[in-house]
Formats: sequence, structure tokens, C-alpha cells
Amino acid sequence: MKVSLNWLRELVELPPTVPALVDFLTMAGVEVEGIETTGCSIANIVVGEIQESAQHPNADRLSVCKVDDGSGTQRQIVCGAKNYRVGDKVPVALPGAQLAPDFVIKVGKLRGVESQGMLCSADELGLPATLGARGAEDGLLILPAAAKPGTPFSEVFHSDTVLDLEITPNRADLLSHAGIAVEIATLTGKAIAKPAGPAEPKMGGDAPAVAVETSSPCCYTARRISGVKVGQSPGWLRTKLESIGLRSINNVVDVTNFVMMASGQPLHAFDAAKVRGALRVRNAKDGEEFLALDGKTYMLASGDLVIADDEKVLAIAGVMGGAESGVTEATTDVLLEVATFEPASIRRTSRRLGLSSDSSYRFERGVWPGGIGAASLCAAKHIAEIAGASVVSPAGEAGQPEVLAQRNAPRAAIPLRLARVAALLGTDVLQERVDQILTGFGCEKTADGWRPPGYRPDLTREVDLIEEVARVVGMDAIPARTQARFVGASATDRNYDRAMALRRAFVAQGFHEARSITLVPAEPMGIAFTQTAATSLLRVKNPMNDDQVVLRPGLIHGLLTAVRDNLRAGAKSVRLFEIGRVFSTQRPEEFSHAAAVLAGPLGERSWRATESRTGDIFDLKAAVYAVFGEGITLEPDGNPALALSLIVKANGKPVGFAGQLWPADARALDADVPVTFVEADLAALWKAAPSDAAKKYREIPRFPATSRDIALLAPLTLAHEAISAVLAKAKEPLLAGVELFDVFTDATGAKVPADKKSLAYSLTYRSAERTLTADEVNAAHAKLKERLKAELAVSLRE
Repeated sequence: MKVSLNWLRELVELPPTVPALVDFLTMAGVEVEGIETTGCSIANIVVGEIQESAQHPNADRLSVCKVDDGSGTQRQIVCGAKNYRVGDKVPVALPGAQLAPDFVIKVGKLRGVESQGMLCSADELGLPATLGARGAEDGLLILPAAAKPGTPFSEVFHSDTVLDLEITPNRADLLSHAGIAVEIATLTGKAIAKPAGPAEPKMGGDAPAVAVETSSPCCYTARRISGVKVGQSPGWLRTKLESIGLRSINNVVDVTNFVMMASGQPLHAFDAAKVRGALRVRNAKDGEEFLALDGKTYMLASGDLVIADDEKVLAIAGVMGGAESGVTEATTDVLLEVATFEPASIRRTSRRLGLSSDSSYRFERGVWPGGIGAASLCAAKHIAEIAGASVVSPAGEAGQPEVLAQRNAPRAAIPLRLARVAALLGTDVLQERVDQILTGFGCEKTADGWRPPGYRPDLTREVDLIEEVARVVGMDAIPARTQARFVGASATDRNYDRAMALRRAFVAQGFHEARSITLVPAEPMGIAFTQTAATSLLRVKNPMNDDQVVLRPGLIHGLLTAVRDNLRAGAKSVRLFEIGRVFSTQRPEEFSHAAAVLAGPLGERSWRATESRTGDIFDLKAAVYAVFGEGITLEPDGNPALALSLIVKANGKPVGFAGQLWPADARALDADVPVTFVEADLAALWKAAPSDAAKKYREIPRFPATSRDIALLAPLTLAHEAISAVLAKAKEPLLAGVELFDVFTDATGAKVPADKKSLAYSLTYRSAERTLTADEVNAAHAKLKERLKAELAVSLRE
């Protein structure tokens, strides 16, 4: 946003230099992106009036003008511009004027005709073309009609410094000169000035009929201003607008722009004669066409908010007015609109139509409803004074009751503790200084704390008030302080460390980390795996497209999408994991999950092995055991949505799920190999199986190990985990390891019964104190065999 220092000086005393002001603003969080100096101080340039114009006798594109430069005699000047008229006031460069280092104006002949000076464009004077009118971009700079011939040009366009500020979205109160003035006054300790305004207009007549016919929150007001004479704006108004890059249109439109830039409240003026019936705020009809002030026709949709009368659309609410209802020189009565609209609605319409304006920029960030009345009356006063209005009506208003009530409703007080200020800033701030700062920002002190002004919605907590104090005190004034060297880890620190440990473990297993968008379709992939209820999905209120409708209930959708995209891009093998937030309408609304997906060969083809084995559910299980650590089991689950489904348990408590897609679902991802995945709730995992217990050192075994094999004949439904659990429960001190090295089944029943399977294990025995004898190993081995036969439906194969 551009602000004029000349304009600001009318409101507050500025620091003595521009760099000092820039430093104040920057250190307070208001970034200055650019500094521009306007005006023209070139000598020998005066105001001239074009009194005659004739075609150049020797050039079709040139004209010969007779110009009054205030000297008492006409000056003949050859000109190539086409945008002027006889009687226009233009800048005249007299002989001796230096427009550039190597360009000095002299008396000379152009195509045989003497030229005694030069008529100048804005660009030739180093000024923006927006200062002029009637094609000033390609022609002469047309000056105000009130300018007198012979007046030095520097007195017509006073020099000014314009700051281009980057305003953060939460500080809509700074989108005006008044808002910036309050900021500067509080930062510098100066008082805000209140320039005298125009006189009170003659009030009378009935308020215009207005209506709100939409559920979108808004507050809409309009007043009639009768008997206006539309014409050119006075010099002071043109100067203010042109200094910040706005073109002067006419006195009525210029007043609406002036009040917007002064107060931050957008306004719009309709020609009352072109309005049929009441002004209505409603939703557009699908396919409704609208001709805007920019000369383009826009196709509206039902989600767009419009201002309409009984017959047609007059404006796109908060964005741009219509060409058919705008104020022209023939206008005599004006309907002045001042309103607030829902920021999301304006932002959505502006983005969809690709149409932006100074008004939409402010409405998208939020406009304070409490400022509507003052802005409307201020604009009415200026229009009455400048355009000679005969009478101004009261304002008609409409809106939802809760929105109308919000305008004057006091905000809740925020308690502020001086000790908390000192604790957060690291320095003591006197109560008087805190009071001065917060009062300067418009806050009101009450018995319960500080009540922020309505135009500061960003102030909601104690820390917000402390931040305001810090901005004024100055971050550079807060002393540096060495913190304690050893600080106890917080829950956030521990969770971060655990998540990083999981990342390292996944990477060690050959997985790559993925990051997916948190917005997913209404029915994301993977929702059937967990049988998630539709009512638990956290829906976006105003989705941008059909692929971003709900906040993800799990990580599987993003990972399966990544599998599809990678395979379509030519990848042969995909091993991805993600750790991130998932969402639900149930409390807590956010959860941390970890998920992984595996599809394709486990290794790359080489001269030693032309084909690598394709990963399957068992490879995924191995990765789960390695990553999630001790206490993890995977038990079969009968989920019909998956070809293979497993429940992930930590010390017997469910913490997640795993599985393999049906071949048809895998083919939908362009996968001709098994696609397996796992997802776990990290909070449940860490609660059931804490992973941050102190790691204990174990001495490297000094004595040799010996092994014994055992072959079991077990039912097909008996899981390896059950056998491992029995061996672990036996607590045999000499047992050092259990390895399943063979699984055999025979559907024919020739070698093993068809309803059985053969499991071959290698049991490793070792003592930390001595070398075991064969008798000791055999005794321990026999005890474990008997334990297996006693507790499981297995038999030993000899």
C-alpha cells in the first residue's frame, strides 16, 4: 500500500528524516518495500494554456500550437501529441530547461517551423502517467483547469515522498493513512492531529430502501445525496490521490477514493437515476452477465455476492461497480454505498473472476463494521461541499442482526499482567509506559484488563498485547539474556525427538520421506480401510476445488497418490513414508500419524541378478518391526476392503492397521505388483510402547553360541507371533535368539496334511558366563519343545 508523507504530516508529526521514519516502521513490523519521490523541481517549466492549434504544414503527425505562458505574448510550439484540446493547461518547458543530462530545450525549427519550447508529458517530467487525463500515458500531461498560465510547475505539483508498505494480512487497520498515522504516533510518542473537516451538509429526505437477501454476513448502508454537480475535483483532492498513484475521475468518485485511502473503508457511488427500486445485496444467478467499470463483461456464479436493484446487477459486492450505474457528468443524484462483507466471499469471487481492486484488497482482509457510519458521513460532507449537493438523506441500513449488533458491541477485556510482560520481554516495563502504549493503539483500560478497539481483531490474547508493547519498546532495546544451559525436555521436544527417530528408522529400511497436502477429496483413498464415518471428516467451509474438500483423516491417501504418480512417471519401485497431522471432528481434532507404503522390487536389476524379488506383505511386516521397535505385533483382521489386512498392536493395544490392496485397486494406481501399506497413531503407539526409555549397554558376548533346529507341524491359522510369544513367555535364560527359516505347505496332503503347515525354527543358545555344554543346551531345548506342545496345537516333526 502506498502512503503519502505530505498526507501523513497533516495527521501526525513525522520523524525529521525519511530514513528515520522507515527505521521506525520496519522495526515495528511494517515493512517498507519502496520509497518514491514525486513532484518536479526542474527550472524553466511553467503552466501554459493552449490557445490555438493548427496542422503542421510539412508533417501530418505534428501540430503548431499557440501557447499563453503567462509572459503576455503567445509562444509558438510544435507538438506531436494528440490528447489535448484548445483551452487545456499543460506544462511548458521554456528554452533553457534541462529535462535530462544531455537534453536542454532550445529555440529551433521542426520540419521548417520554429518551435519556442516544448509541451511536456508526465514521463518527460519524471512523473507517473496516472497524474494526467485523456490519454496522458501517450500524450501531454493535462493540468487542472484552475492552474494559471505562468505559474512555476513546481507549485502545481508539490514534491512528495511516497512509501510503499507491505501490510501483513492480520493488520487491516493499517490499510489507510489514518491507521498508519496511529501507528507512527504511538511509536514516536506524538499526538494525532484532527484536521478540520467540511461543514455539516443540509440533511433531509427519506433514507434509501436497502435489503440484504443473502446468508453471507454483511452490513449494508446507503444514503442519497441530491443536487450534485459532477465535474473536476479541486486541486488538493487531485494532488492527494495522484500522489499515491490514483487517477482523478470526477469529484464524486474522487471523494469515495479519498475517504477509502484516508480511513480504510471502501465506498461506492451509484447514479441514483439508474437505480430501479431498492438496493439489494444478493447472490448472483448462475450465468448472469455483468459489465464492470473496467469495460469487461463477467459471467457470474451463484457463489458471487452482488449489489442489484429490482431489474439488474449494479456491482460485484466489494470488488467493482458497474459501467451502467456509474457516476457521470450528467449525474445529479447519488446513492452512496458504505458496507462490510464477509472476507472469504469477496476473496473467492475476486480470485475466480481474476478481478482485483483497492476495495476488494481491503474487504478480503476484513473491514471494521463500526467505521461504516463515520465513513459515510465524512464522504457525504465532502461531496456536499465539493459537488454542491443540496441535501443529504439519512442512511438506510440492512444486514443480519448479529452483524449490525457487532458494530457497537464492546469487545471482551484481556487481562494483562505486568510480571508476564517482564517475563516474556526479559526487561521491566513501567506500568505508565504500558498504559501509554496500549492507549495509543486505541485500547481501553477497564477493571478486568484491556479492551481492544473493534478495528484490531488481531488482539485477542495477553501475548498479543505484550507484542504491541514490545514493538514500541523496540526489539533492539530488549537485552540479550543467556538461558539456562540445561532445560528439561517438554512434551513437544520429546515428540519431536521420537518423530525424528522414526524418520531415521524408516530411512534405514530404504524408505524415502514424502510430504502430501492436508486437503483431500470428500472420499479419500484409504477411508474404507479404517471404516471412517463420514460424520468424523472435517470439511472445508469453502473448498477451492473437488480434490480439496476435507482435511485428511489419514496419511494413506497422499501416499497412494504418490505411488500412482511415481509409477506413471516410470519408477519401478516405490518405498515411501510420511509423518504428519491428520484431522477429525472428534476431540482432539488433530492427531500425529506415521504411514508407509511399499510397491515393486526390493532391489535394482544388475548383472548379478537380472530380476529382484517383488516386495510383499512380509517385507512390510519386517519394516514395521524394525521401525516401531519392541512390543509390536501384527494380527490378521478380516477387513473386506483389503486383500490382506492386519491390526498393528503395541504391547497388545491396537495402534494402527496394515494391509495389501486388492489387485483391482492396485491396477487403478497403475501398479501391476502388490501394494502394501501401514499407518499408525503415534500418540497411541508411544503410550503403549514408549520408545524413549534409556538405552542400556550390553556387553558383547564373549562365549560362543550354539543352535538347535526344531520343526513344528501346526494349523494353517497359527501365526508365527503366537509361537514367538510362547518361547518368550518361557523365559529360558539360555535362549538368545529365535529364527523362522522355513515354511512348507502341501495342498495335496502328500507330505504334510492339507490343513497343516510345517514351520522350521533355529533356536540359538548362549551363556554370558561360560561355554555351554551339549547337555545344558539339550535340556533347555527339550524344555522349550515341551512348552510348545503343551500350549499350542502343534506337534514335532522328526
